[in-house]
Amino acid sequence: MDGVSYSSPFIQRVADAIRTRHYSLRTEQTYTDWVKRFILFHGKRHPMDMGEQEVAEFLTYLAVRRNVASSTQNQALNALVFLYREVLDRPLSENIRGIVRAKRPKRLPVVLTVREVSAILSQLRGTQWLIACLQYGSGLRLIKSVRLRVMDIDFDHRAIMVRNGKGAKDRVVTLADELVLPLQRHMANVKTLFEGDLAAGYDCVYLPHALARKYPKACKEWKWQYVFPATRLSRDPRSGIKRRHHIDASTIQKAVTKAVRHAAINKKASCHTLRHSFATHLLERGMDIRTVQEQLGHKDVRTTQIYTHVLNRGGLAVRSPLSGVLTPDAS
Repeated sequence: MDGVSYSSPFIQRVADAIRTRHYSLRTEQTYTDWVKRFILFHGKRHPMDMGEQEVAEFLTYLAVRRNVASSTQNQALNALVFLYREVLDRPLSENIRGIVRAKRPKRLPVVLTVREVSAILSQLRGTQWLIACLQYGSGLRLIKSVRLRVMDIDFDHRAIMVRNGKGAKDRVVTLADELVLPLQRHMANVKTLFEGDLAAGYDCVYLPHALARKYPKACKEWKWQYVFPATRLSRDPRSGIKRRHHIDASTIQKAVTKAVRHAAINKKASCHTLRHSFATHLLERGMDIRTVQEQLGHKDVRTTQIYTHVLNRGGLAVRSPLSGVLTPDAS
């Protein structure tokens, strides 16, 4: 198989199994890394010579000695479940005994005020501004924002199609009226760039799964192009083809972090905070929680309900008893 190769034949076998099932490059990198860590932890023993006891020991080590987050431990578990089920054909039981689970911290999401969101957006320009606006205005996750394709945006219906979201489901989210004209202007420039790449003979855009084989000419169609392409061409690490990928998500993360600092906002805010703020501000305006759940793509409404806890804390929800003792100008 062309592209990324691994020094270990076994790790290459794991990577091939991942690619056969059309998992993303990010998943491939994550899973192969956890498999390598698992093997090294047990003194380079072959996974075929190990089983659930060794898996439990490794996952417990991550929680107790490395103090990893619950999500990180679950990620390692998912990688090893894939290894034993899909590569070694020795599925692990659903409930592996002896694992000390990492504690899932109960934290409320950081939420910005409308004024703080405005201050952050005012520090951004161009593509960075557009993507940040989509995160706050449509509740998109960062990775879904940068992976948007031309056909995913429906200007007439003010809608954005989020494809293959969590749980492998598609959903439709709102597109703010204020973004229609800026997005149309941006996409006109992107189309010029796309046409220039075709004229220069560069290969076409990456297509997911088996679409490239099923529709060999689709990758050169305008509707399949990324809305936010990278400024430079790069070589696909799997196929070796030189093409224009979507913008790197880290570029937006760095820009938003810088904008938060320049806006003098003393909160631990990030790109994902814009999505949290989207949900909270919708609820503040009286939007039904089920509608917010659908917009965010949450499988369980209890996940969405965390934002009601944000609404119920401090400020307008609880009147401090000090208000009956001191007047506003008492200081």
